[in-house]
Amino acid sequence: MNEHRPDTTMQNKESGSAGSAPVVRLSNVSLRYGRTQALDAIHLDIPAGKMVGMIGPDGVGKSSLFALIAGAHAIQSGHIEVLGGDMAEAEHRRLVGPRVAYMPQGLGKNLYPTLSVFENADFFGRLFGHDRSEREQRIGELLQATSLSPFSGRPAGKLSGGMKQKLGLCCALIHDPDLLILDEPTTGVDPLSRRQFWELIEQIRAARPGMSVVVATAYMEEAFSFDWLVAMDGGRVLATGAPRELLQNTGTTTLEEAFIALLPREKREGYQPVHIPPREEGEESDIAIEARDLTMRFGDFIAVDHVSFRIGRGEIFGFLGSNGCGKTTTMKMLTGLLPASEGQAWLFGRPVDPRDLDTRRRVGYMSQAFSLYSELTVRQNLELHARLFRMPVEKIPARMREMSERFGLSDVMDALPDALPLGVRQRLSLAVAMIHGPEILILDEPTSGVDPVARDAFWQIMIDLARRDKVTIFISTHFMNEAERCDRISLMHAGRVLVSDTPEGLRAKRGSQTLEEAFIAYLEEAAAKDRKLSEKRRDLPETGLSSSRSSFPQAPGGNPGRGRISAPLSKMSGHNGSLAFGQTASKFSLRRLFSYTRLEGLQLLRDPIRLTLALLGSAILMLVMGFGINMDVEDLSFAMLDRDQTGISRDYTLNLAGSRYFVEKAPITDYEELDRRMRAGEISLAIEIPPGFGRDIARGDPVAVGAWIDGAMPTRAETVRGYVQGMHTHWLTTRTAEALGSDAVAGPANIETRFRYNPDVKSLPAMVPAVIPLLLMLIPAVLAALSVVREKELGSIVNLYVTPVTRLEFLLGKQIPYVALAMLSFLFLVLLAVTVFRVPVKGSFPTLTTGALLYVMAATAFGLLISTFMRSQIAALFGTAVLTILPAKQFSGMIDPVSSLEGVGGLIGKIYPTTHFLIISRGAFSKSLSFSDLYASFIPLAIAVPVLIALSTVLLKKQER
Repeated sequence: MNEHRPDTTMQNKESGSAGSAPVVRLSNVSLRYGRTQALDAIHLDIPAGKMVGMIGPDGVGKSSLFALIAGAHAIQSGHIEVLGGDMAEAEHRRLVGPRVAYMPQGLGKNLYPTLSVFENADFFGRLFGHDRSEREQRIGELLQATSLSPFSGRPAGKLSGGMKQKLGLCCALIHDPDLLILDEPTTGVDPLSRRQFWELIEQIRAARPGMSVVVATAYMEEAFSFDWLVAMDGGRVLATGAPRELLQNTGTTTLEEAFIALLPREKREGYQPVHIPPREEGEESDIAIEARDLTMRFGDFIAVDHVSFRIGRGEIFGFLGSNGCGKTTTMKMLTGLLPASEGQAWLFGRPVDPRDLDTRRRVGYMSQAFSLYSELTVRQNLELHARLFRMPVEKIPARMREMSERFGLSDVMDALPDALPLGVRQRLSLAVAMIHGPEILILDEPTSGVDPVARDAFWQIMIDLARRDKVTIFISTHFMNEAERCDRISLMHAGRVLVSDTPEGLRAKRGSQTLEEAFIAYLEEAAAKDRKLSEKRRDLPETGLSSSRSSFPQAPGGNPGRGRISAPLSKMSGHNGSLAFGQTASKFSLRRLFSYTRLEGLQLLRDPIRLTLALLGSAILMLVMGFGINMDVEDLSFAMLDRDQTGISRDYTLNLAGSRYFVEKAPITDYEELDRRMRAGEISLAIEIPPGFGRDIARGDPVAVGAWIDGAMPTRAETVRGYVQGMHTHWLTTRTAEALGSDAVAGPANIETRFRYNPDVKSLPAMVPAVIPLLLMLIPAVLAALSVVREKELGSIVNLYVTPVTRLEFLLGKQIPYVALAMLSFLFLVLLAVTVFRVPVKGSFPTLTTGALLYVMAATAFGLLISTFMRSQIAALFGTAVLTILPAKQFSGMIDPVSSLEGVGGLIGKIYPTTHFLIISRGAFSKSLSFSDLYASFIPLAIAVPVLIALSTVLLKKQER
């Protein structure tokens, strides 16, 4: 293999000096994620006006480099210039934002799945400052060019992978960027959609010759058509130059071979090209896997549509197709993980049955994502899966040694999976799938993202398993060079198998030189059939039945899925971008703010669960709390243990039974019965009257009456004791008055107690005004926090990082819908209080409403503040719930007066918004107060809103760190 290494420094200088200055210049750029070195001292000049490709497997630093160039990630070390300015300066990032478009890795990662195609593009148009007429014109022309016009009303989440990428491109091009950054835009997309995507890019480049395009790709055949390439590995640049220059410098014939030649010696040491011996004759007759009309439905959606095939023992059978075409679903049906809706499958002649453990032991399955236990070492993972498949314990150690030697794991047996390179993790997954000696291996895209050396080693292992051990291998992939290594392949699209044959047979049938060209020909044929079927359906009356899959997009009057850049868009795209630059460079824009308000509103309207929680969640909780939490102690069950059985003892009993606080139950006969009934919860109080009670009372002798109280709830028990003591005192006073006359028991002065605002001392008039502030803090804060954290979790937060929108615009735009919903919830709560709980608003309703508005603004701002610390929705949900409920309940005067609190609790009570709105709520509901009485409580609320918003703005990062 050629040892020559191109002089990347010289090539970088040439790229920057030939013609214009480089569009991107990186000097000594490094980046770390914890202990992982993502980029290591990168020096690179990217030429302007060219299509530049970044090649290399997953994990070599391509996405990290793109995030730094786009301004989505903060610079840790080194210097980055983009479009002539320093990306470390916030002002330059703000000014250059309208001139850069960034499409992150992942199908539709920066899109909003519940928004339609048009609404997604419209959202980005608003962010970049276009008025309505300009947005509609640009969107119309971009959708026409990408053949998405017929699908403008379809939610982005229901688009195919290729259509999502086209929509992402439309959103990226809405503002005529000078630099377009595309991070693996066609990974997982079918070949026809890939070809259409690159044709569209070429049309756009022809319309805007000065635009620079930087692309990361996993497909070497794509990279060969680019103007200039950057090969990366281990966070470093291996080489740069035109594709043919790289081939010439390395003495190779393909880019994949050139990349292997460019790798450091230690990474390619021992590398051998894949050798595929022919299959032995007669093996085709022994069928290992058979599927007949396999169909899988998820509701109205048909994921797999009548798939049939037969796979012989020892055969390597490839499933080739784009993401979402049904490959994984078919594999899960073959393993019994998913029951088929229709059709049947056989393994070794026996029907697939999830309960047939003997057949399942003959199958090994390796899922698309790494699914082993990261907390267990390599050795422990192997042993665990051997035991799960019920291997004899005495055979496990020998089998583990065999697997570790065969798959090259001997040196990492005690390492954790997360510490292993991706290629080694894939070998571990294969070893685990083989630990129990299966006769069939089902592998779902096992080499995705793996470097070429590790991928070839992985394939050699599989070929050896098939040829030497006669293991049947059913493998899915979307790489054409891997499909060439299979004995036979099935081309799958939209849930259907288009054709099955050997790679040579497929090329011969279509007269194609490459397998990709053959696949494209079959896809175009399927598209033509779909169009004819759609035309027939348009002529038939609506039946209400849905089609199995979405058909191919069709541009008016032309080839399916292909569009052309129209003259108006060419003219619009040909300008220097000064209009958009001027419109979007402002530091604050209501249009950008309300674009996020509109986005959040649309998402809420299309998410019935969140909308119900926002509108009715507080009302439902209030009903539960209002009726379920009752502090009134009435209708207490009690029973008498009367050992006297005289008229006086019965009079004492009637004194208790006649009160509204007590309900008498059947008498008790002994202590054992008392204990049993109180344990069962039948009674809360037992009164024991001793023998001779009546005689002693008549004589005036001291008498001890026993009161047994259920003390499981201490507060309730104390209340019951007070009631019993009060009733006892009342009975004694009455008896004394009857015996001696009323004057004998009258004292010189009496205390007459009167309760204001709640004369009956009922719970509801006190609880309802206190529950409303609690709920208006909890639900709005949770929803506001989730609105931001959801963007972080889904990846659409990158739109904040790389568009001109400011942090304040983003937060206020997110907050407004939840303030509006919280106010509607407030009105529901007041309506419930008045109509259901019969607690009237005695004071000023406008005062209460104004206080509620300030309060929910503070509550939602508090949720936004919490969201700046959280990265997952689960953490945000629990964190916000705890941080709102505990202070509101413990320190805001709901139970104990704030004036009685000391230290940190007292400080929290004085500054927490619930404290002040609770005063307003109780004053308006119970005390007939108005603004002139309550204005002092409005001041802290009015201060809290801007303070919380300011803190959220400061703590929310405009770049990932």
